[in-house]
Amino acid sequence: MFAVLKTGGKQYKVQAGDVLRVEKLDAAAGDKIQFNDILVLGTTVGAPLVAGAAVQAEVIDQIKGEKTISYHKRRRKHSSQRTRGHRQQLTLVRITEVLEKGADKSGVKAATGTAAARLAAHEAPGAAKAKPAKAAKAEAAAPAEEAAEKPKRARKAAEAKE
Repeated sequence: MFAVLKTGGKQYKVQAGDVLRVEKLDAAAGDKIQFNDILVLGTTVGAPLVAGAAVQAEVIDQIKGEKTISYHKRRRKHSSQRTRGHRQQLTLVRITEVLEKGADKSGVKAATGTAAARLAAHEAPGAAKAKPAKAAKAEAAAPAEEAAEKPKRARKAAEAKE
């Protein structure tokens, strides 16, 4: 059975035993991962995803893609040119199973690097961040702002009472 999965902004048609080069995932060689964003499973087309379907894979290696060279030159009187090279970080994975329903997640971690995984990591309870210093200063300055909003006559009367 084949499936079409989505990861790294791309879609891949896979079946058990296939080896893929996908955008870098946060997993080490030998880890088992699971892709949960399945668009098509056999003849079932998801709207937008197929509920309960998953594809399990094993990470073979973290590799770099072929080098791409970018060359820019400004013409005529401008003596400006720039050459840049880039090698995309990729993950080599082997598809082990295409699961229709009841995807077992025991011992398998979700493929991080996907949009859903980043969103889940961001909303995790341990991901709460401390307030920035500017927010703390703004809260401390709130009473002074309230006083500044009062008319001058009312402020003088309040100061006289104190």
